[in-house]
Amino acid sequence: MYRPPFNITNAILNTSISISQKVERISSYQSLKRMPTLRKNNRIKSIHSSLAIEANSLSLDQVRDVIDGNPVIGSENEINEVKDAYKAYQMIEEYDAFSEKDLLKAHAAIARSIDKEAGRYRSHPEGVMDGQGNVIHIAPPEKMVPSLMTDLFTWLKRDKQTSLLIKSCVFHYEFVFIHPFGDGNGRVARLWQNVLLMKWNNLFEYVPIESHIYKYQNEYYGSIEKSNKSGDSTAFIEFMLKMIDETVDEVLNSSAQESKNISENVNRLLDVMEPDIPLSANEIMRRLNIKSKETLRGSYLNPAIENGLVKMTLPDKPKSKNQRYMR
Repeated sequence: MYRPPFNITNAILNTSISISQKVERISSYQSLKRMPTLRKNNRIKSIHSSLAIEANSLSLDQVRDVIDGNPVIGSENEINEVKDAYKAYQMIEEYDAFSEKDLLKAHAAIARSIDKEAGRYRSHPEGVMDGQGNVIHIAPPEKMVPSLMTDLFTWLKRDKQTSLLIKSCVFHYEFVFIHPFGDGNGRVARLWQNVLLMKWNNLFEYVPIESHIYKYQNEYYGSIEKSNKSGDSTAFIEFMLKMIDETVDEVLNSSAQESKNISENVNRLLDVMEPDIPLSANEIMRRLNIKSKETLRGSYLNPAIENGLVKMTLPDKPKSKNQRYMR
């Protein structure tokens, strides 16, 4: 079986341990599941940063407006890039991380407006450029792309010794090295690393690693170039794990702050409600073992609704006898 060349260094081991410990602390908060605003902001950061790396000039606020359906003054092409990226990221839970077919589906979505061959491997030579437009890598010939991608996915599925955390970094580098598409390679590489990380821990659906890569864009390209010269992905793995570790640290701090804003009563309410299951006020009172509807509304439901944690099935008729509440 083909195995991409890389070495497990002390830096890789230590950073992997740090990430695992921080992820465990975030999971203990159950925070991202209970913080829709934080989740949405992180998703928007991911999209904005991944596109900004590719020279999309729209600001974070403009990207937010495009996603929210608000009018934006700017390049139509750049606005379409945001819409395409948003669609691809919205589908992230549907992708099978080990499916080559699903990766092609992701490219079809994210590169719809920038690549005439969206959803298909390239039919022409390609190279990789850094942020200044310098060619840093000539990609393998187009005829080799299908077999190289099949080998990469075969290794991804069959290698049981390497952690998925590390494999996600290896895949990112190998994907960029192969450069299988005419355009959108960087976007798909970063998106698919998230897909793989979600397989490791599903909270990565809303961890904006792309925002950290954007901050250290020169180092990002530098680590790719260093790995190209060394003939293995070790340097890139070390860099990417550092990006993941620092991003998870930021999310940990943000979720801790957000947790302080959620009252104990709201947490109790969320604990007795299953996701997407509508409940009547009486049923919620029974589960909470409280007798007063005024207490339910004032101390539990209203704060949860105001924070976007619970919604009404009949928002236009808040006092309807048929009203139900859902997480």
